[in-house]
Amino acid sequence: MNNVKSWEELKKEVDRLHGERKKIVFTNGCFDILHAGHVRYLTQARKAGDVLVVGLNSDSSVRKIKGEKRPIVPQNERAEVISSLESVDYVTFFNEDTPLALIEYLRPDLLVKGADWREEEIAGRDQVLSWGGNVLLIPLVEGASTTNIIKKVVAAYGQT
Repeated sequence: MNNVKSWEELKKEVDRLHGERKKIVFTNGCFDILHAGHVRYLTQARKAGDVLVVGLNSDSSVRKIKGEKRPIVPQNERAEVISSLESVDYVTFFNEDTPLALIEYLRPDLLVKGADWREEEIAGRDQVLSWGGNVLLIPLVEGASTTNIIKKVVAAYGQT
């Protein structure tokens, strides 16, 4: 997991890459149970630039957003899986509800989210646009979601 970095380590990498005129793409999420929708989304995000950075919600952040039963998969395991994808260059954790502070710190060139978001509601949008960056919304894969996977498992095996 040598591409899972602290904020400070990642900032050095991003600054170096910016110096090489690389286009830095940033996205974020819980990525609790990885599925085809996640993989396709991250692949498309990576194609939009030179380097893909994934801000991964920490376990405490996921609990705040999704409730006490989540995450299913602990943060270090989620980071290991996400960081092993060919499309992902770097992963870092954030503890807050949104990655706004991380986005302001890293200053990516492109902010990517799923098309289920309204652009004006995306954390970091205004900041990225203010330094000349852009925002990209990527269509979701119909029916592909961690919540749907959990529902299928519960329906098939009963709630424990």
